[in-house]
Amino acid sequence: MPLPVRAVQFGPFQLDLGTAELRKNGSVTKLANQPFQILAQLVQHPGELVTRDELRQRLWQSDTFVDFEYGLNAAVRRLREVLGDSAENPTYIETLPRRGYRLIVPVESPVAAAPAAPDARVRRWKAWLAAAAVGMLVVVVTAGLVWRHRSRGAYALTPSDTILIADFTNTTGDAVFDDALKQGLTMQLEQSPFLNIVSQTKVQDTLRLMERGADERLTLELGRELCQRVGAKALLTGSIARLDSQFVIGVTAMGCSTGGLLVIEQEQAAKKDDVLKALGKAASELRSKLGESLSFVQTFDVPIEEVTTPSLEALKAYSLGVQAYSRDNYPAASALFQRAITLDPNFAMAYGGLATIYSNQDESLGAYENIQKAYDLRGRVSDRERLYITSTYQHFTGDLASARRTYEMWEEMYPRDWIPSNRLAVMCDDLGDREIALASFKESLRRNPTGLVYGNLVDEYLELNRLEDAKATAIEAHARQFDNPDIHIWLYMVAFLERDTAGMEREADAVRKSDLAYQSYIAYHESDTAAFIGQFAKARELTQHAASIAESGGDEGSAVDWQARSALREALVGNLGTAKRQARAALAISKNKYVEVNAALALGLAGDAIGADRLSTDLAQRYARDTLLQSVAVPSIRAVAALQPGKSRGGDNAIRALEATGTYELALSELAPPLFHLYIRGLAFLDANQAPSAAIEFQKILDHPGIVQNNIIGALAHLQIGRAYAMSGDTTKAKAAYQDFLTLWKDADPGIPILKEARSEYAKLQ
Repeated sequence: MPLPVRAVQFGPFQLDLGTAELRKNGSVTKLANQPFQILAQLVQHPGELVTRDELRQRLWQSDTFVDFEYGLNAAVRRLREVLGDSAENPTYIETLPRRGYRLIVPVESPVAAAPAAPDARVRRWKAWLAAAAVGMLVVVVTAGLVWRHRSRGAYALTPSDTILIADFTNTTGDAVFDDALKQGLTMQLEQSPFLNIVSQTKVQDTLRLMERGADERLTLELGRELCQRVGAKALLTGSIARLDSQFVIGVTAMGCSTGGLLVIEQEQAAKKDDVLKALGKAASELRSKLGESLSFVQTFDVPIEEVTTPSLEALKAYSLGVQAYSRDNYPAASALFQRAITLDPNFAMAYGGLATIYSNQDESLGAYENIQKAYDLRGRVSDRERLYITSTYQHFTGDLASARRTYEMWEEMYPRDWIPSNRLAVMCDDLGDREIALASFKESLRRNPTGLVYGNLVDEYLELNRLEDAKATAIEAHARQFDNPDIHIWLYMVAFLERDTAGMEREADAVRKSDLAYQSYIAYHESDTAAFIGQFAKARELTQHAASIAESGGDEGSAVDWQARSALREALVGNLGTAKRQARAALAISKNKYVEVNAALALGLAGDAIGADRLSTDLAQRYARDTLLQSVAVPSIRAVAALQPGKSRGGDNAIRALEATGTYELALSELAPPLFHLYIRGLAFLDANQAPSAAIEFQKILDHPGIVQNNIIGALAHLQIGRAYAMSGDTTKAKAAYQDFLTLWKDADPGIPILKEARSEYAKLQ
């Protein structure tokens, strides 16, 4: 009795109908079930149409509801890949649109083949069932999301839709996939100008509102609830499981409101090192299925292992670093980014993460060193990440004109991304273009309503002296449950300007309930408030308290920066010995530009012109492209160095040194106190006996309390404008100005040199 027909020949291929093995030139490929079933149907009917409905009945049970259209198309695509075939120019399988498929090569005489051993078939199917049960990756059971067939047109997202990415389900037993795959998928999808991914900041804000941990894993159930709360259109879930020696990676998009399956992508990786490549392939396919144009997918689709890192271990460390950074845990984030770099020295975004941490901690040297490395590696990243790294590099180096062009390009390429509008707003604010900054912050808030962006908007209204708008924005943020410590810090400033002591204490208490970084910030702001009213003993105590908190949280950069700023406060009121000691102590610890600028200003005012000039030269050479440092900070240092007692034409020389600052009258640089260059220019005019011009400069400071806030020059400007009026012979205005100052300092510490001078000068006006 002849053996049953078990194999057929077509072209160079031989298909074993019993084992689902496809042979070609001695090589053997085991076909997945669905591609095999399709090919088996086609070879049994060569040259004939096999309808889509016939394939549906063969591949899926009649009572199973799946995304049939997608599942069939995906299976045919996989089959063509194995055959080396093309849908556009087919050699083997022809597509008859909306009808079915046809095998267009002849099938040769059947070949007899021995049946596969039953136990082997059992083992094979057990492996498939185990993978399905453990990883939930087979189409009909993926994440339990099977649903009734819908037309493919319903799957496409619109430009206004947002998507939320949940955590991956990892059943491989290998912890390296935890966090790494979600981060890799996020970075891959962020290349897309079409997709609008819910930001990590918004996710954490919403989790807090739900009284969940900000770093809680987004399971399918939690992801769906969060998805609906943030108003997203689709939820992306992922999974990885083992299949024999291979890995199976699945990515699924489901509707947030209905829970219905929109798209599913599944890829296999032969080994661990291929997992990222398979994930990237799944992400690319997913983008086109969600409605993104083919041209966008092709243009903005750098392979994932090139965009991030080929090292799974490095990617996991980076992912955990991003999470730690989002919780303001800078020490942990820094260590994790450093580990990512150790594992992959070419990981550009890990250097960028380190640079941002150093910048946030006022460690300019560390920030520059790491952003330079990221910038040098920018050829290894996606277009969006290149914009991020380039603009950060330009902003950190102070090349604001170039940064502005990059932000504008970023906005043009990624019109739904909130980061460029927020950064552009910050930069415009620094340059003094506050109305432009306000519009950009509003746009950023529209794109990504979070506590962080609300805080920026409150601050901008504050700087524009629009206190009611600032409070109304804070109330709106609270009503939308977007509370943030930054908002309370700016409300503290609003209360300060309104002389609302109870309000200041209330907002400070709210900040003190936050993490160490914010606790240290509010302590330093309170020290500025104490100095503003002449209570320097209290100010010193609070500054030390702020520094101690910062140091305990690993933020030594902020601690030493505050010491330098404290030195400048001391110099401004005539405590010259204290100013010199504090400035030099700060310089002995740190050489970053924030410390050097404030220490140089303090030394110059305290009579150490040589030390101030040396620092100004060093700063000018090291930061040649820094717009505000070259145009505001360095001229201010040179001006105070020129204003030495008894120095001939010191005022005139100082005025000339400050000419470069004219373009940036209302610039707000973190390098020095806000509007400090106006204060120094006013002193220079006084020294040059140009009283009317001096009064104009000090009046600018008094006219912008929302910018100056609680910095001591806001109090001293009253005294200095009084001196200008007295020099002009306007005794009435002079008396009023002196009275304003002395009223502010009615509870000041006795013995402060500038207070003694003010009382003596006021007495002479009587």
